[in-house]
Amino acid sequence: MEYKVETYKVNEAELQMNLLAKQGWKVITVSPNIAQGYGVVVTYERELDKI
Repeated sequence: MEYKVETYKVNEAELQMNLLAKQGWKVITVSPNIAQGYGVVVTYERELDKI
């Protein structure tokens, strides 16, 4: 497995999740971005043989 963590403004998150899904990434968690006070932190995973 391979993992990736990205931060987004809320209105950008859906577009970015869909783009990464086409590359084989699966969303495993979505959390509020408390450090910046806005946005979300998204964690993805994908199997190495899918790259």
